[in-house]
Amino acid sequence: MLSLNNVSVDIAGAPILRSINIEVGRGELVALVGRNGAGKTTSFRSIMGFLAPRWGTIDYNGEAISGLQPYQVARRGIAYSPEESDVFGDLTVEENIEFPTWTRQTSRSHTDRINRAYQLFPKLNQYRQRGGLQLSGGERKMVSIARAIVLDAPLLLLDEPFEGLSPAIIPTIAEGIASIRSMGYSILMAESNVHHLPDYVDRIYVIERGEVIFSGTLALAMSDIKVRRVIEGEVEQNHRVD
Repeated sequence: MLSLNNVSVDIAGAPILRSINIEVGRGELVALVGRNGAGKTTSFRSIMGFLAPRWGTIDYNGEAISGLQPYQVARRGIAYSPEESDVFGDLTVEENIEFPTWTRQTSRSHTDRINRAYQLFPKLNQYRQRGGLQLSGGERKMVSIARAIVLDAPLLLLDEPFEGLSPAIIPTIAEGIASIRSMGYSILMAESNVHHLPDYVDRIYVIERGEVIFSGTLALAMSDIKVRRVIEGEVEQNHRVD
């Protein structure tokens, strides 16, 4: 469904991604795991067209999407929930969630698409008229993911969906991701804390300093001493910061 083939990306002349290869099949949940600064967000921004690869290709459903503008990528069926979980501060929660129905037409009805968002996160029903600037970090994260669902795109990119959240809200986000998976969507999720990955993840890619150093199951990654040291090193750092 999605494939990154030997993708290299430079930012301000510095190499950030170095010939990475990633694949996401239809209906799969795939995780890109790595420390902060390893290249996860750059990978996502490259897929969405915010950054142009210096080398390599990005294909979606057999079509090359490298070089397309972000709105063109979204209209082809890739939704993006960024790490920052930005929402439109001048819009209400209801308006934030509704507006993707204006930008991409699909066979699913306007009402059905919006209802799916509130089914994922029922708590948002009580915040429908609340402004975007009045939301907590966890509430913004829910709106960001719900908005991606309303785009009705077959593939979702979730960048650090658990980053910066309180322990109380993490189960809500995890349940929402499980529901998205059960609906048949494909998911590519970036994560720095390997312990946040669900047991049902199909495959993980471990990225370190812009290179994919491992591809395989979560169990196999945890059994590899070198790979485990990389992905658990970030967890230990997070614990020290907290």
